[in-house]
Amino acid sequence: MDPGQSLPPAGRFAPSPSGELHVGNLRTAVLAWLFARTTGRSFLIRMEDLDRTVVGADRQQLDDLAAIGLDWEPEVAYQTDRLTNYQTVIEHLRDDGRTFECFCTRREILEAPSAPHAPQGAYPGTCRDLTDAERAERHATGRPPAIRLRAEIAHFTVRDILHGDHTGVVDDFVIQRNDGTPAYNLAVVVDDAAQGIDQVVRGDDLLSSAPRQAYLASLLGYSPPTYAHVPMVLNAKHIRLSKRDGAVTLTDLSEHGVTAARVLTHIARSLRLAGPGEMVDLAGLTERFRSDALPREPWILTPDEWK
Repeated sequence: MDPGQSLPPAGRFAPSPSGELHVGNLRTAVLAWLFARTTGRSFLIRMEDLDRTVVGADRQQLDDLAAIGLDWEPEVAYQTDRLTNYQTVIEHLRDDGRTFECFCTRREILEAPSAPHAPQGAYPGTCRDLTDAERAERHATGRPPAIRLRAEIAHFTVRDILHGDHTGVVDDFVIQRNDGTPAYNLAVVVDDAAQGIDQVVRGDDLLSSAPRQAYLASLLGYSPPTYAHVPMVLNAKHIRLSKRDGAVTLTDLSEHGVTAARVLTHIARSLRLAGPGEMVDLAGLTERFRSDALPREPWILTPDEWK
């Protein structure tokens, strides 16, 4: 049974509260909002706070999203409030014989021979079929194991609005880290299903993870969402944008006289939704938005953008 089947269809933006959002994050949020609002969906915010967080970053992120005009349905969800939900799913998979303990380090995985055509870093199956004695020997070293899904396929295909059919590798991926924390690939699937999210809009750097997540969703009896992996924002060196690139957050830009409204307008221009010299707001963008007209190439953001 799909736990979100009685909820209205929804899209979402799910940042990690590890610091301020930069222009690339805001652009993805705008796109997620536009995809949802123009298709009659609710729009939700979820804080993916299972990893390192910064105190107050969640509030700052919400303030910045509101400053550029985004709205969303209450309440904002936090993954740390849902740990028992993840554990229930992990135990369900374990009881069905779909998991195994893995004692490998990241370095051991990277240095192990890979299967033909598998990407570097794909799990080579080292701990998949350990005997009871071998498992006990590894436990005796004191290193706690991670929990991996015992995948029954090697590839899975997802449908993406911008990329079409995308087939990716599905290996025995981690669903619980060796410190007991639920892994991203599990938490995101459980949360999307529980919240009725049937449309996932996010950066195209995450396209490769979609087949794993959709496969897990299907194993759990959930309907995989519709995906739209949107182009990234890169810096002048064509490297993924980060806060190290200077004035790329609303706080930093405001100190240079760049308003939130102007940031939204520049984002709209990068998406071909506004012309030179034109100021826009989100309500106006919903009337112009067409997913098939979106650029497929990354936005190269240079300091001259704000002059």
